[in-house]
Amino acid sequence: MDTIHTIGRRKASVARIYMSKGKGIITVNKKNYKDFFPVEVLQKKVVQPFTALELEGKFDVKVNVNGGGNTGQADAIKLAIARALCKLDEENRSALKVEGLLTRDSRVVERKKPGQKKARKKFQWVKR
Repeated sequence: MDTIHTIGRRKASVARIYMSKGKGIITVNKKNYKDFFPVEVLQKKVVQPFTALELEGKFDVKVNVNGGGNTGQADAIKLAIARALCKLDEENRSALKVEGLLTRDSRVVERKKPGQKKARKKFQWVKR
């Protein structure tokens, strides 16, 4: 098996991953993923596809991620890893689909409209 390349997106974040057989080392932007995501919830999100298939410590993952915040980036990485595991073996698809790991969350920030303060909020209205 050589390197598998996939892309995951969430909000404004884009994650490109390169997965190959190895010892389970996950590097995000040339840092260990535990250093890049200091919050434990985000660390669990990143490795969730591996834990769903019980494949922890079998693949090395190199990630380039940019845009958005840390939650969006973690979700983008999660989607990219899940897609890579499907490319690796099509039998993984059903287990990942049940966990909801192959669904691309398409929700993005609504744009600000002219004549309003934000997307939905209006300027204060004064009668007199």
